Amino acid sequence: MTTTETEIPRPLRADARRNRERIVESAREVFAEAGAEAQIDDVARRAGVGVGTVYRHFPTKEALLGELVRQRFRIFALNAEEALERKGEPFAVFADLLRRNAEVCAADCAMQHALAGFGEHVSAHAASEFAALNCAVGKLIARAQRAGTMRQDVSRQDIPMLMCGVSATMAQTEFGFDWHRHLELVIDMLRA
Repeated sequence: MTTTETEIPRPLRADARRNRERIVESAREVFAEAGAEAQIDDVARRAGVGVGTVYRHFPTKEALLGELVRQRFRIFALNAEEALERKGEPFAVFADLLRRNAEVCAADCAMQHALAGFGEHVSAHAASEFAALNCAVGKLIARAQRAGTMRQDVSRQDIPMLMCGVSATMAQTEFGFDWHRHLELVIDMLRA
C-alpha cells in the first residue's frame, strides 16, 4: 500500500534542486517588493523558469511564502538552540537572542510582510520550526526567571507577539521610527 503520506520523498535531481533554490530566492525578492500582491508569474520570470516549474515545487502562493517563513524560522530556532548553549547572565543571553533574530528579520523584507499579516495558513508551513523555537525560548525564559532577571509574568507565548510588533516597525522610518529602539524598549519591559 502506497500513499503520498507513506512514500519517502525522493531527493531532487541537481537541476531541479537548483531551480527550487532560484525560485525561493526570487520569491524572497518579489515578496519583499510587492508583499501580498506578489504574483507567481513574477517569481517565475525572476527565477528564469516557467510558471509550471514554480507550481511543481510549490502548488500555491501560500506554500511558496510558507517556505520562505519556514527557512527563517529554522534560523530563529537554531539561534535559540545556540543561546541555550551559551554561558552568561540568563537575561542577557535571552536579550541577545531577540536582537539576533530581529536582525535576521530586518534583513528580509519578505519575512516582515509575512509576519505582518499573511495569516496562519502561511505560518502552518513552519509549524515544526516554530515549535522548536518556542521550546528553546521557554527554556531561556525559565532560566532568566529563576535567576530573578526576567519578570515572572512573561511567558513564551508573549515573545512571538512582541517580535511581530517589532517586525511591523522595521519598514517604518517616518516620524523618526526606529525598530532598534522599539526592540530595546520591549527588552527593557521584560526585565525584572
